[in-house]
Formats: sequence, C-alpha cells, structure tokens
Amino acid sequence: MEAPRLAHTMSSPTSPCEEVIKNLSLEAIQLCDRDGNKSQDSGIAEMEELPVPHNIKISNITCDSFKISWDMDSKSKDRITHYFIDLNKKENKNSNKFKHKDVPTKLVAKAVPLPMTVRGHWFLSPRTEYTVAVQTASKQVDGDYVVSEWSEIIEFCTADYSKVHLTQLLEKAEVIAGRMLKLSVFYRNQHKEYFDYVREHHGNAMQPSVKDNSGSHGSPISGKLEGIFFSCNTEFNTGKPPQDSPYGRYRFEVAAEKLFNPNTNLYFGDFYCMYTAYHYVILVVAPVGSPGDEFCKQRLPQLNIKENKFLTCDEEDGVMVYHHAQDVILEVIYTDPVDLSLGTVAEITGHQLMSLSTANAKKDPSCKTCNISVGR
Repeated sequence: MEAPRLAHTMSSPTSPCEEVIKNLSLEAIQLCDRDGNKSQDSGIAEMEELPVPHNIKISNITCDSFKISWDMDSKSKDRITHYFIDLNKKENKNSNKFKHKDVPTKLVAKAVPLPMTVRGHWFLSPRTEYTVAVQTASKQVDGDYVVSEWSEIIEFCTADYSKVHLTQLLEKAEVIAGRMLKLSVFYRNQHKEYFDYVREHHGNAMQPSVKDNSGSHGSPISGKLEGIFFSCNTEFNTGKPPQDSPYGRYRFEVAAEKLFNPNTNLYFGDFYCMYTAYHYVILVVAPVGSPGDEFCKQRLPQLNIKENKFLTCDEEDGVMVYHHAQDVILEVIYTDPVDLSLGTVAEITGHQLMSLSTANAKKDPSCKTCNISVGR
C-alpha cells in the first residue's frame, strides 16, 4: 500500500465534530465548539488550567482507522479523565455554517494511554482528507466537565483499500460471477479521432493513461495505475462482442492471446455498480515483470490465469482457450502500449449507449452486493 500523506497543521479551529469516535470506551456528552464557546446548558464547567494537547501526531493510517498521540505539559495531567476529539471531513469543514454553534459532539473517549486508535467504518472513508483537533477534559463529581483549550488542527488523509479489503471485494464478486462463456477477442471502442491521433502522434501504438476515479472510492488503482481499457464480454446468443457501445463507433479488436497469455499476470482490481442491477469487475492484465505488474503485485490480489471466476486462459489440444464470466461486466486494463497492427479497427453497426459509460462513475454505497464493511 502506498504510504499515506503526512499530517500537518492548519490555522485556527472552526467547526464542531458530528462524527463518532470509537475507542476503548465512549461516553455521550455535550461539548463547547472549537472556539471555546459554551451554551448555557452545555454541562461544562468554567475553564480551568488543563494541559493543552500540542505536537499532534497521526500514524498507522489505514482506510478506516488511525492512531493519534500528542504531547502535554505535566501540570494537572493527572486530572485528565477524557479526551474530546473533533474529527471532520476536510471538504465539509464549513458544513455547520447555517447551524447553531452549540451543536453537540456525540461521543468522547475516556483517557487511555497514547497513542490511541480511532476506527470505525461508519464515519471514516478511504482516500479522504480529514481534520482533527483535541481537548483534554476532567469530569467532576457533579457530571460537569472542565476542559482545556483546543489543540491546533491537523490534516491527514486516509489510505486506499489494502489487499485484505480487496480480497473481501473479490469474494463478493465471485458469488455473482455466473457461469463462464467462451471469448476470442479483446476490444476497445473509441471515436474515429482517437485512432487517427494514435496513428499520427504515437506511431500506431495506443498508450496507457491513468485510470479515472470510477468504481470503489478506496480502490488503489484509481488515479494511479496506467493502462488501456479493454472489454471482453460477449453476447450470449452469438458468442461475439455486442455491437452497441458507450465509448464510440469505432472498435479495435485483437485476438485474446495477443494480450492475455502465460507471459502475463492477472489481478483483481475492483467490484462495483452504479445504482443498477448489473455489476462491473475490473481486472488488470500485466506483462510479467513490467512496471504495471510491479505496481499491481504490491497492491492487488493476484488471480490464477487458468482457474478463477472471471477471466481464464488455458491450453487445450495445443490451442489457447479463453472464457469470461457471464453475469458481470468485465473491464480489463492492459498496462503496456498496444500497437494497432496487432488487430483491426472497424466501425460498429450498433448504437452508442451513453448510459453504460463508466467514466468517473460513482459507486452505489448502499448496494449490499458490492460493498464491504469498511468506509466507502
């Protein structure tokens, strides 16, 4: 997994936290806002000298958890009973500007040895920027709290899905993949201008480009892996590629063995839907030892090319035979350049169905079929 971005400080605090902090023990209370303002019935006593957290450190960041620690002056340190932690998505830091300033924070963690782990898939999402600030507090016998001033605000970004999370997605995708159908070609649809540009400016070779942000928000290939998108699904009644496409009326077709063979590795990249009944599986085909192969080896579950639920390549009587899953739409990313001379370019006879486009498509976060129990 790529190392998450290091935390750094921001200027003065702004809004209260409306998220849930899950730790060793939690207690619902009302808090003052980050500026120290309190409502009359907030249940917080007048400010007394408690150590203010400083030098906040964020570590061990995953897609749905992180560890937090800080330094404190020793004065009155033994009086601390609780930590108030204000966690907000960075893009939503002004989301409370039309609300009353005394919106209560829902939960607070009891004081435990630092670093303290904060986790919870219901509020932490992968690859998302957050801000966090901390107060120390002392609970009084009457239930009121004495609190310190807020610490500085720290920014950090959660990580991508790990191989463990992707394996969970893989297992869910396997459940609905369906029976395998034969295929003979990979194909890529684009507009005529695309292929003209490839011939004129790239010596007839289609070049890899960075994958867009379609699919799962935590997918480690989005915005990072370079490749060329191909399709391989066939029509059930003809065994051939469909004549309709959302990506353009010109199609490059290449024999499957030219791209996918024993000299390539196959990886599972993602599983998602776009508020529809059908689901997409992203696979990555990478020539062994290529930069794309090295990228995927560190981040994605590898599949056996002869035996998996999505796309297989095996030899029968000296001939390579290929199969694809019937009940999911496969998107295959090939990580090296592909010369047009390896196949043919021709105009299709069907329609351009834009509704099937997956360009920067947003995954349905409520689908029980293709989501896992971590932040989405």
